[in-house]
Amino acid sequence: MSQQKLQLPAHYRPILDILQTEIAIKLVKDTFERELADKLHLTRVSAPLFVRKHSGINDDLNGVERPVAFDIADIGEEVEIVHSLAKWKRLALRRYGFGPNTGLYTDMNAIRRDEELDNLHSVYVDQWDWEKIITPETRTRETLCHAVRRIMRALKETEEALHRANPEIEPIIQEKVTFLTAQELLDRYPGLSPRERENAAAKEFGTVFVMGIGGALSDGKPHDGRAPDYDDWALNGDILIWYPVLERAVELSSMGIRVNEESLRRQLALAGCPERAELPYHKMLLNGELPLTMGGGIGQSRLCMVLLHKAHIGEVQASIWDEASAAACADDGIILL
Repeated sequence: MSQQKLQLPAHYRPILDILQTEIAIKLVKDTFERELADKLHLTRVSAPLFVRKHSGINDDLNGVERPVAFDIADIGEEVEIVHSLAKWKRLALRRYGFGPNTGLYTDMNAIRRDEELDNLHSVYVDQWDWEKIITPETRTRETLCHAVRRIMRALKETEEALHRANPEIEPIIQEKVTFLTAQELLDRYPGLSPRERENAAAKEFGTVFVMGIGGALSDGKPHDGRAPDYDDWALNGDILIWYPVLERAVELSSMGIRVNEESLRRQLALAGCPERAELPYHKMLLNGELPLTMGGGIGQSRLCMVLLHKAHIGEVQASIWDEASAAACADDGIILL
């Protein structure tokens, strides 16, 4: 985290001290996990920290991030720490025998060594990864938008529970969601960069779901990078809220309806990596052996940071930061764990 990327809000002081923060973190995580499972009909399962390197199961994110890899001496094989569980969850749904409109969630822990560190991003990633089975008839934009609204209801109920326990923390989340495609965002805010468009939309509407991320827009560029082999680029999106502490948009969740056989082949071709179709996971998908699914990830520390009105993600998780930035945070009243 370079000091150039560090944002130090003027006159910032945390509402809760360290011990109060730790207690509130548990309240937020316990409440949201319960509400998310109830709203989306999910069952908690255990998940791996690492997967076999050549299985094709690891999330490739934008396709350039390097996974942390190591060999297991007793097996004689190299494995990778997961970036996320986007593909693993789909395999688990099939293996565990879930039916339509039911699914799973899990605690996902990852190390993203190439993450650019700032107030919102850490090398250590903790999130709720969830996935549920849909049908050909429900593989629609309406299904995706309904799930977004249910997640926002779970988030709002969590915020209300936190406020009851800590009245000094005033609610700031707007539950009503404005749905905009990435192309509509470009049309609405011409001349702005993708991040600037997100800031403008979140400031204007409060809570926004930006849809259609990964494919090229009318300017020839995607709104943001997405691996070609998990989300369908026409049926995915990010939940963004306006965060007054940092006066910017904050992404709380990336989610989407997953690729089917047709969209996988199309997106692999567009991304210039059709050879991935030969990987074991991709072969299963192309052979119709995996269920149709929808899913996403919701950052645990990110959610705690926002609900507790913190200025830095390091106030709600223990990670590693450069000494200069840590010192600047301390001078500004930002207490990193």
